[in-house]
Amino acid sequence: MTHHENLFDPALMGDLTLPNRVLMAPLTRNRAQGDGVPRDIAQTYYTQRSSAGLILTEAAQISAMGKGYLDTPGIHTDAQIAGWKTITDAVHAAGGRIFCQLWHVGRISHVSLLPEGRQPVSSTDTAAKAQTFTANGFEDTSEPQALDAEGIAQTLKDYATAARAAKDAGFDGVEVHAANGYLIDQFLQDGVNDRGDAYGGSVEGRMKFLMEALDAVETVWRPERIGVRLSPLGQANDMSDSDPETHYARIYAALSARKLAYLHVVEQFPGNEDDAGVQILRRLRRHYDGFYIANGGYDAGSAERAIASGHADAVTFGRDFIANPDLPERFRRGADLNPQDPDTFYGGGREGYTDYPFLETEPA
Repeated sequence: MTHHENLFDPALMGDLTLPNRVLMAPLTRNRAQGDGVPRDIAQTYYTQRSSAGLILTEAAQISAMGKGYLDTPGIHTDAQIAGWKTITDAVHAAGGRIFCQLWHVGRISHVSLLPEGRQPVSSTDTAAKAQTFTANGFEDTSEPQALDAEGIAQTLKDYATAARAAKDAGFDGVEVHAANGYLIDQFLQDGVNDRGDAYGGSVEGRMKFLMEALDAVETVWRPERIGVRLSPLGQANDMSDSDPETHYARIYAALSARKLAYLHVVEQFPGNEDDAGVQILRRLRRHYDGFYIANGGYDAGSAERAIASGHADAVTFGRDFIANPDLPERFRRGADLNPQDPDTFYGGGREGYTDYPFLETEPA
């Protein structure tokens, strides 16, 4: 008997057909080499999860200046392209589909992680009240420099370079990370963006950097192979906005007009599960006329209901996919999920990464 049948209807996302609507969320695992090249074991990890309707990779920094955490992968050097190519080839051979998430952390970084000990860059010169993970463990983020016109131009070039690298690495498309308090989000939210130039002030000014980043990515990829991730109510990494519903309604509408592959929205954070927030997100949804991917706090039942109601076209799952490489099949059968081991979510090797059992290997 198939459980949650709506989750297993094929879906047309842009010009790509997905075999199911159980998608793998981007999940930072801190297991790359120091030079940002994925380790060999990442090929096993992603291939194990290729039954997802779509895999969204862990965030990959678009440049050396985009790095903010120890042992995260990049997508801007020849060696990184070669490392990712082994992964995309293996996922495709297993019948899967995989997008690369393009990432620049902005001010959520530390001088020890950046070339020649440079300061992080952001929309602002105000440091985030947040920490990041370095070789010394958790440390306060470093004071950033506000990007000037030259810095913005270079960063936009970096988005185009990373987009080209992702295509050369064999990805099916890319997701532009504009959520969770990282660089693009630092431009979008008025609690952080304090600029007085064309990239600040009104919501149209604050979304200018996102739109220009998409223009850069579109020099390489068709819009039908580009997604965007947003977190309208997210306050992670010292973020805030004075009127997220009004402001993000305009952002959603501007993205809708671009006819992208999808909009991917982080709808729920731990401690942010109030009904008022749910209602704001449902009203915002009306401003995006395209493929909508929901994320945050979903299980099989709530995902089924979100799709059946028309709120979402697909749902991404994070920690459930970490612990269950065959998550779609478990949902299909109504099987129990493996217990999660949070101690192995970040860093390490095979344990908690590629050793979670499949249904077929579980003891009877």
